[in-house]
Order: sequence, then structure tokens, then C-alpha cells
Amino acid sequence: MNDANQKSGKDGLANLAIDPDLLARELAAQLAGDPLDEIELDENDKDLVNSSKECDLALKWLQSGHEERLQGLRVFCEYRDPRAIPFLIPLLDEPSPVVRMSAVYALGRNPCPQAIELLLHLLRFDSNAYVRKATAWSLGNYSDSLVLQPLINSLKQDVAAVRLWASSSLAEVGLNSAENSLPAALQLLESLQIDGEPIVRSNCIWSLGRLYSLLSEEIKIQIEDTFISVLLHDLEPSVRYEARIALEQLDNPEVQKKLKLLIDEGQLV
Repeated sequence: MNDANQKSGKDGLANLAIDPDLLARELAAQLAGDPLDEIELDENDKDLVNSSKECDLALKWLQSGHEERLQGLRVFCEYRDPRAIPFLIPLLDEPSPVVRMSAVYALGRNPCPQAIELLLHLLRFDSNAYVRKATAWSLGNYSDSLVLQPLINSLKQDVAAVRLWASSSLAEVGLNSAENSLPAALQLLESLQIDGEPIVRSNCIWSLGRLYSLLSEEIKIQIEDTFISVLLHDLEPSVRYEARIALEQLDNPEVQKKLKLLIDEGQLV
């Protein structure tokens, strides 16, 4: 990910800890037309939501009909308000995948301990990839160690869009503690080397770069060696580029010497 994308400070669903360009390409290929993106506030309601009473209005919407409920969910995907939580949790059991997915996003924006088990159930068992994708992102906002292994399992086994979100969330969970950072990093290293989707491999590189400073010297060396191997051998140019950027950003003089040597030997341009 480039520096401009990493430094983006926008709140809400735009700030999901992954490169928006990579995400756009992935969703265009696999999950074009995310239902959440199709939910729009009409012009009159936009004026209301922009007022100081947006959350008060959204709480009323959550207790109204289907369309109003979706409007309210969209608001709480952007705003934090603990008053919304009792209305959000029951929506995880709704038959509509759009409602479940939107409630999952809202509970990522408004995390609460009571939601963890329900979100983990959705990540493992929900038949809708949109819902699992949303859940993989939302769980990155929960510090409980219970979410670590389920995210690892998703990165190993689920569809590419869910794996993409899981790789980002593993970085978030790993940043919470040294205990979480090691297993998160080990799975990201494995997926970087074996995942068939270039966008997932690229995001594994970015996530490993975030965890790097928390890890032991032994694991740091594994990361450096793997990045160099990817830089030299990965078939996808975007993944090789991500590996080079990550290596250049590592605070390690020995790594910089290796890069210079590769350039001097003509293996890198």
C-alpha cells in the first residue's frame, strides 16, 4: 500500500485498513455491487442525517420498517453510539442477508463484547459471502483473543474477498498483543506463499509490515527472506511491487544492503 493510502484519515467504512484500490479491484472481480453500497439515503433524509440529530433519527429508523431500518444501519456504519447496540444485535439473526451484513458492519463500527460470539458464528456458518466478508472486517475491531483463530481459519479456507478482509483484521488483532502477533504473523506468512489470489498476497505483505516491529528477530528474518523471495519470484507484478515497498520501509540496514546488492546485480530495476 502506498503512503497516501496508509495515511488516509477518513472515518467510517472507507477506513478499513486496506488499500482502497486493491479492494476496488477485488470487489469488481468477485463481489461487484455490494448491497451495502446500493443503500442510499434519499435527498431529504441526507439533510436530516447531516444535522446534529442524525443518531437520534437513526435510532427511530432501526425500530421502523425494512427500508427505514436499512437507512438506520447505514448511519451506524458511520457513527458510534452505544444506544444503537441493543437494536443492532438482534438484526444478526435477520433472514435478509443485506440486513445481517449491514448490522455486522455497524457492530464493527460500534463494537461490543456481547456481539463477539454471534459474529464468530456468522463468520463460520453464514452461507452469504457478503455477510462473511463484513464479519471478517468487523472482527478486526475486537481485541478479544477469541477472534484470532477464526480469522486464521477464514484466511486459510474462505473465498478471496473474505480472505482479503481476514488478512487485514489479523494485523489489527495482532497489534493488540505480542501473544496474538506471532500466530497472526505465521499465518500471514503462510498465506503470502501459497494463496492463489494476488490481492490477498499483497494484503498479507501489508499486514506483515504492520506487525513486523512487534515480532522476534527470528520471525523478522523469516519475513524479510519471504519478502525478498516474493520480490524475485512472484508472478504478479503488483505483489512484487508491494514486497519491494514493504522491504524499503523496514527499519533494517541489512535489508537495505540486500536490496542494493540485488539492484547492483541487475536482478531489480
